[in-house]
Amino acid sequence: MPLRRLLSVLLLGLAAALPAQAQECRGRNLIATMPAAELAEIRAISAKVPFARGIMWRASKGAQRIMLVGTYHFDDPRHAPIMALIGPEIDRAGALLVEAGPEEEKRLGAAMTSDPSLMMDTKGPTLPERMGPEDWKALRLAMEARGMPAVVTSRMRPWYVSVMLGISPCMLEATKARGDTGGLDHQMIARAERADVPVRALEPWDTVFSLFADMSPQEEIDMIRAAMPAAEHADDYAVTLSEAYFSGESWLIWEFGRYDAYRNSGLPRAEVDRQMRFAQEKLMDQRNLRWIGPIEAAATEAAAQGKGIVVAFGALHLPGRNGVLSLLQKSGWTIQPILAEEK
Repeated sequence: MPLRRLLSVLLLGLAAALPAQAQECRGRNLIATMPAAELAEIRAISAKVPFARGIMWRASKGAQRIMLVGTYHFDDPRHAPIMALIGPEIDRAGALLVEAGPEEEKRLGAAMTSDPSLMMDTKGPTLPERMGPEDWKALRLAMEARGMPAVVTSRMRPWYVSVMLGISPCMLEATKARGDTGGLDHQMIARAERADVPVRALEPWDTVFSLFADMSPQEEIDMIRAAMPAAEHADDYAVTLSEAYFSGESWLIWEFGRYDAYRNSGLPRAEVDRQMRFAQEKLMDQRNLRWIGPIEAAATEAAAQGKGIVVAFGALHLPGRNGVLSLLQKSGWTIQPILAEEK
């Protein structure tokens, strides 16, 4: 869920280049099929995380008001009741803040078109040269299932490969058919544009590139290896992710990812934990901290007009001690959940 909004242009570009495969997203909810004792364990771990449940929240501080919405970045009919609830709030908001708005997507798309080196490494060693034969074979097959020839995959930058491994082939096909990811954030932006509400980005258009800039060569390969278990069951993961999100248990998918890596990545538990900490810090915690200033500034500006703001980002940015909700709470905001019955 982290980065998916910012990568939607990248995903659309890839989907457009792939052959049509007419797939449906069918899979199992892997959380529901876990052994009872292990499921109870990851639920207990998730329960200790601040704000672990819920995707819609209100924050207030004096006259300032914020609606915060954790988003799922792909199309789903279950977005409809959520939009019915938050749509009127967007209509009367002073601004809608998102990870990346239309202008950022436009600049990202232009950069990818004009500079392929952002995603491809044509000078350094290839991925087959950097990985063992078994790891490369597994990666090659996973990327071929996504319509990507081995010769192209071999030159992809590792962060790009890791992102693609997390997207199921059927999602790529659905995105190609729609011409849009159809996610909740896209729907919220469309609503704001119809209501002439300003849409502002929480971070620069090139954030996706800077996030991975200082990774070591070994960390890059480890990132691919850690993504492989999910790639082998991508449709199952897509179903698992969406079910956790729409049940309001977005943090549970994070802990399930750890559990699955313990079992299937081939990495020692300590290494899995290290990579999970690294990913959380890079993809969530650091970005969350940078977002608080723009969020509070927008809320102050809107309050002067007698309005609130709506803020939307991937749902995993909400919970945790370094999540957006905890950071706002530490800054003096009162946090309350929004119940689905509110209308």
